Amino acid sequence: MIIFPAIDIIGGKPVRLYKGDFNTAKQVAADALETAESFVKAGCEWIHMVDLDGSLKKEPVNADTFISVAKQTSLKVELGGGIRTMKDIDFYVNSGISRIILGSVALKNPQLVKEAVKEFGDIIAVGIDAKNGYVATEGWVESSDVYFTDLAKQMEDVGVKTIIFTDISKDGTLSGPNLEQLNEINDAVSCNITASGGVTNMNDIINLRDNGLYGAICGKSLYEGTLDLIDAMEACK
Repeated sequence: MIIFPAIDIIGGKPVRLYKGDFNTAKQVAADALETAESFVKAGCEWIHMVDLDGSLKKEPVNADTFISVAKQTSLKVELGGGIRTMKDIDFYVNSGISRIILGSVALKNPQLVKEAVKEFGDIIAVGIDAKNGYVATEGWVESSDVYFTDLAKQMEDVGVKTIIFTDISKDGTLSGPNLEQLNEINDAVSCNITASGGVTNMNDIINLRDNGLYGAICGKSLYEGTLDLIDAMEACK
């Protein structure tokens, strides 16, 4: 299982949110590049980054921050937030981003996902964020009546190989991941499933690993010190 340390960005600075509420934004580190370099030293190969400003504005906002991490560290960057067009995807791919996460557009414009997969293949991933099992979009401020596994199946049908699943009620809470829903989506599709939201400690990492998840995104647990990144990496080798 791959450990994805996470850096969410508002105004160029690393922050964490509580349950996706932008009013709870708290800066957790001084500098994204410096933080990313600490992940390299721990032995990470990947980093999960989110353009929170982009999620709200529906366009890339903090591109320079993500590109600097991609170009100035050895980390592979997977990036989501505000990526809405083929032009956005092309820009980031050509700037060294290793994986593009399409979120809101997966629900609102599945044709774009289909086109993106056709052109960029496995570089394209989809982020499915849910409240009470139903997909939420636009920085989690809009809800829908689409059940999360139904969207996952639709994305599998258009060729998506990687899905990042977030239970919004768990995000930033340090209350443990939603194993029930993670197992449900993992059973529903053949895609690689990365767990996001609620990962707190080594017990969570072991549970996710033993349940056959592809990856685990770790954010607040690293910044709050409830999870040791090196230990987590070691458990997943």
